[in-house]
Amino acid sequence: MPPPPGVPAPDALEARIAELRAGVRRAMASGDRPAARALRADLRRAEQEWDAAVLGDAGEPDEPAPADRGLLPVREQVHQALTLLGVPAAPKLIGSVYAAFFPGEIPGTRLTSLRRDEERSFRTAPYARPYYLCAALTADLLAPARGLLTVSTWPLEQRIVGPLSPRTDFLASAVRLAEHAGRTAPSPDAQRLLWRFASNIPGAVTGTVGTVDPAVLAEAARAELDVHREPDRRRRASAAGRARAQLDDAERLFGSRLRALQDSARRRASSGETDR
Repeated sequence: MPPPPGVPAPDALEARIAELRAGVRRAMASGDRPAARALRADLRRAEQEWDAAVLGDAGEPDEPAPADRGLLPVREQVHQALTLLGVPAAPKLIGSVYAAFFPGEIPGTRLTSLRRDEERSFRTAPYARPYYLCAALTADLLAPARGLLTVSTWPLEQRIVGPLSPRTDFLASAVRLAEHAGRTAPSPDAQRLLWRFASNIPGAVTGTVGTVDPAVLAEAARAELDVHREPDRRRRASAAGRARAQLDDAERLFGSRLRALQDSARRRASSGETDR
């Protein structure tokens, strides 16, 4: 069926949609939010035109999203958990955060190949998706940090990990989770998760074992975070500058493969292993 008069052909619209999605991603990566919002508005219009071209007047209204958020695709579940944490995180923590604060669970087996699938998708069609789940980068070699996932729309400095980053990220995520939990009565799963954080932060535990006051946890985490934040920020900013100068778009999201091999060789050498 030909598109309604005045509406471009679907193929042209699909090319335009892909171009706009890439533009939104590039604008977000460069920190140009006004441009990203303008491109996103253009993208919505292009998607509406595609609906008109393909569905015409016979198109049905969009179906409502499923009420059970546990039915979300795994990558969207991971994205929600990482957005709440706001820092690079390991799959186990991502799963715990999702189970504590969102309906449903993330199957652990589905996370094993997720980053590889995301990288394959990006290299096949760069910037075709609004976001990608990508690797954290090590501050020294800009190689993918083992077992840590991030979100491509985060600033590069936020996706890099240096020597102080594990502690600063732990504290920063404790603040975010405590603030989120403090808005409502925490569920038992959320209380258990907050206790895991509080038991590793001086001054965060003030009551009965296993129970946490989110406000006290957030205050204690902020106090220690103030000590480590600035030196960690400087290290990450320096590494981000090198990454922008040395890496291409895919490597800035998923790390340098050559650097990953160098990192692996260096670890083997430091542990006394040699190739035989």
